[in-house]
Amino acid sequence: MCKGRRTVMGSLFNTYLLLGVFLVCFMPCSRASFCKLRRKFYLNEVHKPGDVLLGGLFEVHFTSVFPELTFSSEGEEPRCKGFDTLRFRQAMTMAFAVDEINKNSNLLPNVTLGYTMYDNCGALVIGLSGALSLASGQEEQFPLQEKCLGTLPVLGIVGDSFSTFTIATSNVLGLFRMPIVSYFATCSCLSDRQRFPSFFRTIPSDAFQVRAMIQILKHFDWTWVGLLISDDDYGFHAAQSFQSDLTQSGAGCLAYLQVLPWDGDPNELRKIVHLIKTSTARVVMAFVHESQMIPLMEEVVQQNVTGLQWIASEAWIAAAVLQTPRLMPYLGGTLGIAIRRGEMPGLREFLLQIRPDHSNNYENNMVRQYWEFIFQCRFPPPPAGWVESGGVICTGEEDIENVETEFLDLSNLRAEYNVYKAVYALAYALDDMLQCTPGRGPFSGNSCTTLQTMEPWQLVHYLQTVNFTTSFGDQVSFDENGDALPIYDIMNWLWLPDGRTKVQNVGEVKRSASKGEELTLFEDKIFWSFGEPPRSVCSESCPPGTRMARKKGEPECCFDCIPCSEGKISNKTNSVECTSCPEDFASSPQRDHCVPKKIEFLSYHEPLGICLTSTSLLGTFICAVVLGIFIHHRSTPVVRANNSELSFLILMSLKLCFLCSLLFIGRPRLWTCQLRHAAFGISFVLCVSCILVKTMVVLAVFKASKPGGGASLKWFGAVQQRGTVLLLTCIQAAICVVWIVSASPLPHKNTQYHSDKIVYECVVGSTVGFAVLLGYIGLLAILSFLLAFLARNLPDNFNEAKLITFSMLIFCAVWVAFVPAYVNSPGKYADAVEVFAILASSFGLLVALFGPKCYIILLRPERNTKKAIMGRATSKS
Repeated sequence: MCKGRRTVMGSLFNTYLLLGVFLVCFMPCSRASFCKLRRKFYLNEVHKPGDVLLGGLFEVHFTSVFPELTFSSEGEEPRCKGFDTLRFRQAMTMAFAVDEINKNSNLLPNVTLGYTMYDNCGALVIGLSGALSLASGQEEQFPLQEKCLGTLPVLGIVGDSFSTFTIATSNVLGLFRMPIVSYFATCSCLSDRQRFPSFFRTIPSDAFQVRAMIQILKHFDWTWVGLLISDDDYGFHAAQSFQSDLTQSGAGCLAYLQVLPWDGDPNELRKIVHLIKTSTARVVMAFVHESQMIPLMEEVVQQNVTGLQWIASEAWIAAAVLQTPRLMPYLGGTLGIAIRRGEMPGLREFLLQIRPDHSNNYENNMVRQYWEFIFQCRFPPPPAGWVESGGVICTGEEDIENVETEFLDLSNLRAEYNVYKAVYALAYALDDMLQCTPGRGPFSGNSCTTLQTMEPWQLVHYLQTVNFTTSFGDQVSFDENGDALPIYDIMNWLWLPDGRTKVQNVGEVKRSASKGEELTLFEDKIFWSFGEPPRSVCSESCPPGTRMARKKGEPECCFDCIPCSEGKISNKTNSVECTSCPEDFASSPQRDHCVPKKIEFLSYHEPLGICLTSTSLLGTFICAVVLGIFIHHRSTPVVRANNSELSFLILMSLKLCFLCSLLFIGRPRLWTCQLRHAAFGISFVLCVSCILVKTMVVLAVFKASKPGGGASLKWFGAVQQRGTVLLLTCIQAAICVVWIVSASPLPHKNTQYHSDKIVYECVVGSTVGFAVLLGYIGLLAILSFLLAFLARNLPDNFNEAKLITFSMLIFCAVWVAFVPAYVNSPGKYADAVEVFAILASSFGLLVALFGPKCYIILLRPERNTKKAIMGRATSKS
């Protein structure tokens, strides 16, 4: 802990000022062979002689009349006020530990430990005065020698209690490598080995306390917290560590950071409490001192700020002054970090034996002050007017067990336990040093040291490697920064129905060499003033299917939840971004997982595919029936008229047209993609080329029927007709071959049409090739249409031109409508449009060309004679 408004810089100023005084305290006399102490510090102390002395610095009084006093004139004592029995118990715990060690034959045998303990009176300058006195000794004079030999004034120092005091002391005594083991200084800055090379402590540093608190926040998912700190080293370093670790761990954000004034300024406190009240953070962490919490809570009561979960640092978690019926409605359920509680058998008996001597011994005046405070009496000679005013004279024979005092309440030994461990750490280090075997030592030339030749830095070496287990079962060792293995108890303020308050242990947080940092919480024991753990977040967690979008100008814990876009998912809470699904997967409706995309193609099993397949097979069947009719009646004039062979070829090509439409149905594969357009193109060219030749034959026959026109028929014999059809069809076949070889149509999984579907389709490979194929068919169809249109009024017996004209008109209309419909139809519907165009044009040709002939053959057989046909021709002529 730190105390006062003194920062490290202010401490250093006072330190160096006092150091200058200290260095001139010992001045060699010009004509003598000894040094004389020119000035002497007069301090409250407790002393016990021994072969080796340990020093101790404790705050037995919590205030001083002249805190700026560095040293006093001869016979003048610092005027300390406010005796603190619990801090005095900490000092007596050091005395108990020394007494226990002296009785232990296995630890420091043949060596008797003694101690000198000073009271810092809550003032930095007095505490530093005590530290310098411990380091230099209080001898009036000592002779000059060529070599500095003899026992050190003290072996090491236990203390000081406050971080600010300890920083000042360690800055000075660290220059001489004097070992200092603090039991209560928690500032993380003291872990700096460059600045404090001889500093150790048995209390965890604030850095670990901060991490412990962050673990509690993470455990309960409290991501939005307020932080209150004291205006000193303790608060500032805690805030620095907290902000750094909180950011690094990603455990949450600070809603606000406020510094509590030491003077308890009402206006400042009013602003701070108002901020706490209006903030959305329901968890408040306080790295402050007990004395600062009192005025703060008064203002909290004044503004009636309820519904908060307080997290206390070790500085005030055990503060009984805050555990009152008036404050518990606001502080009930408080969680906090407390120094590890320990048990020391025999301590009570030792404390009961503490009695002042009857002589006015200045060296034990601290015990006399304790006795006077407990029994409210004065030792002779009493102050003037003491007896007259009814004051009691102390005898030293009073019975302390007859007095109700917290001095003997040993149920919550925390700081005392740290003192106990600090004394034992120094003792074990000294024991290890004395057991060194010459020739196997750790120093230069494998040498050892002795009590007479020992230097402070050598004991620091042994302290660095000390490792022991207390009677309570806790292991004590120091890391490379002088920090002990950290362990904290987690405490909870339980508000009992009768109005009393109980501070109960609900867990612990510790760090071990094997398991690292561990948090253990017994949640079933925790008392919550709200009945359950509160919720403290800036923004509620984003569920799966959404991502976090940080709010502009606010901490990263404040965000909006944005739903993932289509095709992306987030499958965990508070996702920073949405991830895209694999190509063959789509996002679920909740956007929290990927599902396989539906596969879409023109299938034989769906209604549209069944309908088209049935129509295709029907068309094929009709072609087969018509072909059978024509074969059966092949000798009749209607069939034989205008080259029956071409009629048979047209029927066969139409049959292929109907069948090739089946290649567009079903899952696209490489062979179907390559074959479908080739089969379609060649079949239709075969059909249209036959119709074109028929039309040309009609014109040639009509021309030959006129005088002088017979020569034209020689170009339209059977062989020429077959050759023309074959040539025109081969041109289309060549187009298909070049197309397939240069840029073959391929099956393709299209995910662009629908985000939740995979459309299997055939890509044409070359748009130019597809356009040439269609263009060639269209060219032949238009040419047939024009020729048929010119021949439409020729005599009926020679003329199919009207039927051809009508069939070509249907054919062209269908394919002209096909192009925009095909381009604008996605996925399987493009294939359906093409199949529909194939079937429609095929049925148009079949019905227009062969419908009237089948009507005559089947229903009007009397017109299917040469006489009837010739008769009609004659009448028309």
